Amino acid sequence: MESDGEEEAAAAPAAGRLKGCPELSVEGDMREMAKTAAWSVSSCKPGNGVASLRDDSLDTYWQSDGAQPHLVNIQFQKKVQLQLVVLYVDFKLDESYTPSKISIRAGDGFHNLKEIKTVDLLKPVGWVHISLSGTDPRETFIHTFMLQIAVLANHLNGRDTHVRQIKIYGPRPNPVPHQPFHFTSRECIMYSTIR
Repeated sequence: MESDGEEEAAAAPAAGRLKGCPELSVEGDMREMAKTAAWSVSSCKPGNGVASLRDDSLDTYWQSDGAQPHLVNIQFQKKVQLQLVVLYVDFKLDESYTPSKISIRAGDGFHNLKEIKTVDLLKPVGWVHISLSGTDPRETFIHTFMLQIAVLANHLNGRDTHVRQIKIYGPRPNPVPHQPFHFTSRECIMYSTIR
């Protein structure tokens, strides 16, 4: 019989490989940023286009139709701060259509995208959280006009891919305008202005 620590280690994915969470949960100081962005995909099957990524339904999905890599492009009207990309993928339902390797790229446009993160997925079921922060602890977010999510490979050498939902989060703006400090408690915010 294994101890609790050994069971947890056996259940944990290998380093650098993500499995997914059944519930979507993000920190309270982040907000969904992609509602006003322009979304496009490299290819799709009829009825399974970019709208399926943003409809808040886990029963619909974007299905690519073509050669890899499969791309999702998110373009913003102004430079934004982004912290987190969250994808819903389901290996149990989609099997060989499930992504196994994803690259996140950022830049001002298609002409200068740079890869900022590559992740491997291990038979994921649920919400997969991909942090955009760098190796430096001071780099908690990126500034960008465009984000590209590239599916580089699928499980079981699948050709096309299914992604059920994509959410993109950035830091919530300071609730007190022109305030140099970022107060988090309700009491400090209440007393932060002079009347």
